[in-house]
Amino acid sequence: MFAKHTVYKHDNYNMLTVEVQGKTLVVREISDQWGETCHKFLSRPEMIHWAEQRFAPEDFPNGEEGLRQTLETLKSI
Repeated sequence: MFAKHTVYKHDNYNMLTVEVQGKTLVVREISDQWGETCHKFLSRPEMIHWAEQRFAPEDFPNGEEGLRQTLETLKSI
């Protein structure tokens, strides 16, 4: 059984989840523009680095605060 974490969910079409599959972290990014994208990471630092490069404050309804909350949630997984 895998642990699944919802990082954010703006609506049914814009969300980010992380599944912990043993040592592998599977990030599912779902957006109304691009559909579902799946990323696999072998470490938390690798996942955090990806998120810091991938997201900008403009990507979130509440800007800088939304980005900070998303990164904090990822770090806590």
